[in-house]
Amino acid sequence: MTAQLFFYLSGVVAVLASLLVVTNKNAVHALLYLVVSLLSLAMCFYLLGAPFAAALQIIVYAGAIMVLFVFAVMMFNISQQDIQRESQWLKGSIWFGPVVLALVLLAEVVLVLQMQPSWSTQPVQLVDARTVGTLLFGPYLLAVEIASFLLLAGLVGGYHLAKNLTGSAGSNGDGGSA
Repeated sequence: MTAQLFFYLSGVVAVLASLLVVTNKNAVHALLYLVVSLLSLAMCFYLLGAPFAAALQIIVYAGAIMVLFVFAVMMFNISQQDIQRESQWLKGSIWFGPVVLALVLLAEVVLVLQMQPSWSTQPVQLVDARTVGTLLFGPYLLAVEIASFLLLAGLVGGYHLAKNLTGSAGSNGDGGSA
């Protein structure tokens, strides 16, 4: 019964954080809530008996999102004025929401790890790396390839949106040679 309670609590945290990702206008704040959402989904995977999927969720998604955000910041030409404005936005009060949700998840993880032998009544089948690889490159190969094409399209689109348009049209700005 407590495992179901923890699962539903993780689900509520994931839904709340996801709603805050979508409704937040500031990219940094949305990113913080997105990381919390991904961590709560990892907790849901763990509670469903898939610790390997939970670890993949944390490593691939939460880690990759942070790396992609760093690349996005590097690609966009951010001026000193933008940096000062962002530092004004990053006051301690905006961290309250993500910190509260992350603390709920941390408390849940600690409680689940302490109570793990007592709440497991059904045998759990662990999913190892070989099983995940066999499934991803077997029946789910098309979904993996579609996801990779979507990521590639996002990367190309982000590059074209971020590149400096004044220097790409030629030296005199008309696209031709001088």
